[in-house]
Amino acid sequence: MSPADKLRDLLDRPGCRTLPGVYDTMSAMLVERAGFEVAFMTGFGVSAARIGMPDTGLISYAEMVDQGRNMAAVTSIPIIGDGDTGFGNAINVKRTVAGYAQAGLACVMIEDQVSPKRCGHTRGKTIVRREEAFQRIQAACDARDAGADILIMARTDANATDGIEEAIDRCNAFREIGVDITFLEAPRDKDEMRRYCKEVSGPKMANMVEQGDTPYLMADELGEMGYKIAIYPIAMMLASIKAMQAALASLKAGKAPEGQITFPELRDIVGFPEYYEAEKKYAAE
Repeated sequence: MSPADKLRDLLDRPGCRTLPGVYDTMSAMLVERAGFEVAFMTGFGVSAARIGMPDTGLISYAEMVDQGRNMAAVTSIPIIGDGDTGFGNAINVKRTVAGYAQAGLACVMIEDQVSPKRCGHTRGKTIVRREEAFQRIQAACDARDAGADILIMARTDANATDGIEEAIDRCNAFREIGVDITFLEAPRDKDEMRRYCKEVSGPKMANMVEQGDTPYLMADELGEMGYKIAIYPIAMMLASIKAMQAALASLKAGKAPEGQITFPELRDIVGFPEYYEAEKKYAAE
């Protein structure tokens, strides 16, 4: 099965799936090793990890698709890729969708913010007019229908700028255009979340950001509301930064860091046992 087919199969099953946010090959490998069936390539995380800059449209298409390709190459689970605004006009959107599919990603998310975009749980967001938003999503669906083996997720940030009515209207329009998944970013409370799930057809995604604008819920409750997938985009990054800061503080104080995995465990994660087996196979007699 292709990554897209694997994701379609998961969406057909009952319940809501938990998707940790991944931002490099190590985080992607750890998610798969932990037993998760699908992951989300977070633009916030990739921008922070790869270029050390905020998620404000500074990272490029080439950097994002390269990061996605590397992650897809070391995992077998489907990965949903953050495609931002498509990195340009409708023609750029088509190229983004095709490129993400070629990189091995299962789904691409395209949003309706003005470029350069902002993280969905930060201030100062602005959205494009309906016509431009719909053109982007039409271009994404056209690229899929022309042969790109990938699912299309349409995201709207209209709730923060124009309210829940406009956000739901846009999601319904995205569904009419033909998207596979919708994503209404940053509902303010459970009532808005339930209304979105009730009034919009098809698979829906929830974004769970610590101290964000949306109630922080787990997959079981989100599934009862009607969500199909729930991403926790920065959970791993928050945990890893805290652990690294603790290790650095210990070293700075002249102490050995505590609570780490062992070096043999690290060798196992990055594939040394498999490498040694391959080395034996091709060693000279």
